[in-house]
Amino acid sequence: MSSKIPVYEVLLPDYNFDNGEPNHKAVGRPIDDELRKHFMGQKILIRGLGSHEHPGKSVDELIDIIKTTGTDRYDPKRVGDRYTNVGDRYFDLCALRRTISERSKIFWQLSWSFYRSPLKERGYPVRVDVLTIYDPKQMKAVTYSQNGHSGRIMRDGFVFKNPNNKAAAILGIIKIVSE
Repeated sequence: MSSKIPVYEVLLPDYNFDNGEPNHKAVGRPIDDELRKHFMGQKILIRGLGSHEHPGKSVDELIDIIKTTGTDRYDPKRVGDRYTNVGDRYFDLCALRRTISERSKIFWQLSWSFYRSPLKERGYPVRVDVLTIYDPKQMKAVTYSQNGHSGRIMRDGFVFKNPNNKAAAILGIIKIVSE
């Protein structure tokens, strides 16, 4: 199955933190164009990943893991932001649910949140270099309370409907390169 999953590469040389926070809207355009090129009119789930959050794994190794297993959650002992489950609500992954249209502006949201949230919580931003695109028809939504507390209900948790073939839920992978 993994060999049939397409990987699209997008060059974003200006998507870096060399001069501070990037222009999220500008770096988002090429990714949004790529999403329109391959997924126009489709409802999709988009999961972002920063490879440097996975020590010892290259971007290509992570993509191979995703293509083989269906997810970047390859280590059940791994702990991290939105990696562990919240309270008693099990979910396989967090992702954005979107419908791709001519006016879609999606990647700036991921770029911004991966920059701002980790910077605030851990002291450093995360550069997204892998986007996994899932078929929402093959996933089931799981709601949970943010940080395990009552209050804001999060709707970005999902489980695979077919846990024995998670890779079948992948529509494509976008690899973001800087050079």
